[in-house]
Amino acid sequence: MKRKKLIMIAVLLLVSVFTLAACASDNGESNSADNEENKEMGSGSDESMDMEHSGSGEIPEDLAVAENPKFEVGDQVILTTDHMKGMEGAEATITGAYNTTAYVVSYIPSTGGERVTNHKWVIHEEIKNASEEPLEPGTEITLDASHMEGMRGVTAKIESAKQTTVYMVDYISTVTGEKVKNHKWVTESEISAE
Repeated sequence: MKRKKLIMIAVLLLVSVFTLAACASDNGESNSADNEENKEMGSGSDESMDMEHSGSGEIPEDLAVAENPKFEVGDQVILTTDHMKGMEGAEATITGAYNTTAYVVSYIPSTGGERVTNHKWVIHEEIKNASEEPLEPGTEITLDASHMEGMRGVTAKIESAKQTTVYMVDYISTVTGEKVKNHKWVTESEISAE
């Protein structure tokens, strides 16, 4: 009788262990699928994890301050872009407005890992040894920006370019509630008045 009880307990323990292992495996597959989906989104949420959430506020020396920007320094606005988790719909304050060429770029981080595709935005003044003229899509460049870990000094490909006003902003993350200072960069089309 005692032996039958021991066998039953052993069988129940084995079934429990296999059930727990199967659950853990399912969660891993689900998380892996989520990560793959995020990577395919380019500059979506997977990328934002390594992004510098608060910057120093330093800007390149030769960056031209915008004379008549749509949004002035100090304006309260709403962000309509999702470069980072918690950005879309966030209340923000304009901390800088500059005229430049903004580029969407793709590159492999120096820290390794997946290729970052369609990162928004790197500005002309953050490209090493850039000529004065705007660069064309398809041009290979060396990045001199540190918006994200592993970005500075890597070779990147320009996917698209546009002459625009870029803004540096402070905002409150809609996900964490934390204040993000001196985020670089958003464009006029990614901002709306409150």
